[in-house]
Amino acid sequence: MARTVWDSTVGKKTVMAVSGLVMLLYLVAHMIGNLKIYFGAVEFNEYAHWLRTLGEPLLHYEWALWVVRVVLVVAVVAHAVSAYQLSRRDIKARPSKYVHKKARTSYATRTMRWGGIILGLFIVWHILDLTTGTVHSGGFETGKPYQNVVDTFSTWYGNVIYIVAVLALGMHIRHGFWSAAQTLGVGSRTRDRALKAAANVLALLLTIGFVAVPVGVMTGVVS
Repeated sequence: MARTVWDSTVGKKTVMAVSGLVMLLYLVAHMIGNLKIYFGAVEFNEYAHWLRTLGEPLLHYEWALWVVRVVLVVAVVAHAVSAYQLSRRDIKARPSKYVHKKARTSYATRTMRWGGIILGLFIVWHILDLTTGTVHSGGFETGKPYQNVVDTFSTWYGNVIYIVAVLALGMHIRHGFWSAAQTLGVGSRTRDRALKAAANVLALLLTIGFVAVPVGVMTGVVS
């Protein structure tokens, strides 16, 4: 039964929608947490420590954080795999090239595909930069996320990579939120305008919220 659902186009779109919403909830929480950097190093570092002790004493140190990480990895993989397979299925369904590119694929579809690739590459870089410290500029200090963030956004390439990824994220959410609503049966002719407005507002708020961190470092407000 599960295999039959997964093999269907509707099943893959549903997986994309649900996994996308899971990641969206995380992004909202992550953005709010990121903005605590404006309250100073002590509060930001305490927040990062709290994430690792969440659930204690019932849960051991970092267990809750690892649960979140596992859920996110599953969501990202499910989202990427279903997106790739749907894309391949769409290409196979239209073997002959159209004379006009716009007739073959919409602007939103192209943006989603390229945006997804950009975000996938960014996730890898972001983890290697601020989680493991592998590609971090300067001296990566475990337990001092405030200084690590400042180090990253004190470099031109750190800002460029992050801002480009955030802009891609905003475009991805703008189309993806509305698309997920249609897939899950929430959309309708009467609700379309409200859903599109909600998608635009959500994408704008997340874009501004995430970009605010590197901007704060670049302007010296966060240092």
